Amino acid sequence: MSADEDSVRGWSRLHGEDVSGNRVAVGWIRLVHLLARPVARVPPDVLSAAGVLSTAGAVVTASRWPWVALVLVVLGGVLDGVDGAVALRAGRARPLGAVVDAVADRLSDVGLAAVLVALGGDFRWAAAIVVAMFLHEYARARAQGVGMSSAGAITVAERPTRVVIVAVACLGAAVFPTATPWTRWPWATVCLALWSLCALVGGAQLVAGIRRALAGRSRPGSGMADEPGDDLR
Repeated sequence: MSADEDSVRGWSRLHGEDVSGNRVAVGWIRLVHLLARPVARVPPDVLSAAGVLSTAGAVVTASRWPWVALVLVVLGGVLDGVDGAVALRAGRARPLGAVVDAVADRLSDVGLAAVLVALGGDFRWAAAIVVAMFLHEYARARAQGVGMSSAGAITVAERPTRVVIVAVACLGAAVFPTATPWTRWPWATVCLALWSLCALVGGAQLVAGIRRALAGRSRPGSGMADEPGDDLR
């Protein structure tokens, strides 16, 4: 088995989701494992923290230096993938590390929304998107807590998509500072709308995936009874 195939299988095993048929996901996994080689000895938690700090730096620089914010947003997204790749390559994958990574991801997601606000986006709209993102991740975590062994579904609203959307906003603000050349709307507004659309579609995809994953577990004779207060319908 090649190193590339091993990295894809390792990611699939860790997340309980077979992505071998998804060219985009496979390409991303192979890229982050390639980038992980030079920093293989750095603790994954340090890389997770560096990703959060990079996104925070993008918030600070977005309004004045969108080019710098673009670099920091992309760097934060790369570090988010590299920390997991280092953990897998070094055999350091552990439950506590997964918790640290999840917390770092949520902090970075808030930072991504804050970047759009710094670029002129509406604060209330960005806050609503953050709430939707938290609900997306909470629903997945809750489903996994009651027996779902996979991610439910790899949706269009996953973290790489969020990073790309905010990176596009930074790039657009750097190249066309006044507004988008097509709609004449601010870049932050366009990207908030795009993020909202992805959140709606991704939420529907995740709900469908969770229903499929848990359908067999709540049937009589499946070996799993509903816990008090838990609605698995």
